[in-house]
Amino acid sequence: MIKSFSTLYAGHVLEGEGIGFDGVPHDDRWYPNDRLIQAFDIARDTAQLLEKLDFDILWMAEHHFQREGYECIPNLLILSQYLSQHTKKIKFGCGFNVLPMWHPLRLAEDYAMVDVLTGGRMIFGIGRGYHTREVETFAAPMQDADANRELFEEQFEIIMKAFNQDSFTHRGKHYTLPPEIPYRGYQLKELTLVPRPVNLPVETWQPIVSGNPRGLDFMAKHGIKGMMLGTSAEYIGQWVPAFQEANARHGRELELGENMAMGLWAYLDDSHEKAAKALEPLFEEHVKFAAPLGMLRYNEDQMKATGPAGVATHIAAGSSFKDVLDNRAWFAGTPEETIDYLKDIEAKYPGLEQVLIGFPMGETKAQFAEQITRFAKDVMPAFRKSAVNA
Repeated sequence: MIKSFSTLYAGHVLEGEGIGFDGVPHDDRWYPNDRLIQAFDIARDTAQLLEKLDFDILWMAEHHFQREGYECIPNLLILSQYLSQHTKKIKFGCGFNVLPMWHPLRLAEDYAMVDVLTGGRMIFGIGRGYHTREVETFAAPMQDADANRELFEEQFEIIMKAFNQDSFTHRGKHYTLPPEIPYRGYQLKELTLVPRPVNLPVETWQPIVSGNPRGLDFMAKHGIKGMMLGTSAEYIGQWVPAFQEANARHGRELELGENMAMGLWAYLDDSHEKAAKALEPLFEEHVKFAAPLGMLRYNEDQMKATGPAGVATHIAAGSSFKDVLDNRAWFAGTPEETIDYLKDIEAKYPGLEQVLIGFPMGETKAQFAEQITRFAKDVMPAFRKSAVNA
């Protein structure tokens, strides 16, 4: 049953400027530093508004080198620590820390420290990455999908040992921890993470991008929760039971949708037509950015073609706004239509608890504030009895 509401801000600073297919080509955007750092102020203002509106989580995304202004938050943990000083209770979701770009123990330490300093308000999230520019620049594999997954899985194993064990060792293909060296007159045999997180076991989330059976099995094996965003109803209908079945194979009996979150790129207005008109240029900007990176998966043809990370890729111009509305990968409608859609989702997937509303690339801060306020006032009360303080 839906009871938790969150949002995703990936860190864009476009503010409605030159968006859509007729706007500025994505690779022609090159913002100065004073514009790029506006992402931090937008995140602060968004976090404060979400808390006022009784949202549960602000998810943010880790990315690097994006002078184009799309995803401008290189360190989620530093930013979350800053945001915690300007809020009181909202949680901060790592959506997602890209493991191949980190040393696993550095990420484990940093996450644990910020979790302590925020009073346990952090939510751990992991991903394999999808930008060759950033992952390969950090000397990790991205074009070789098998090497990327192999590294990712070993890194995650190390992080979980560090979080959950008083002391640990690891011997793998990529890491020997601790190194076999003398230390203070004795041979080093084990390590202890200092500090460890406040809440154990650490709740961990991962995006479900292609529904690959190996990936779902890995998530089920480790009790990782799954997030779907911008995914058509057809694939949600396949991936939710596949996730449930994978967990059952590992002895974890879940309701359909349990340990999962569903995200919507959405726009609300007084009519479907008005909402769709406002949403269309935001969708087009998303396609301009995401399609060349292999991050769209709206129909069978797109799912058959895979990019370097094993996710769907296709030519941007092949995406139809009408099609993505019809298959619910994006959503435009009135508050009443939104409630009806979410009630239908709730009936199909009774274990689903969290709905995430995305902050689309290109949408202005003012637009999103209006949208998220409307959602809180007109939609959320249909799912939980909570006062909206706006």
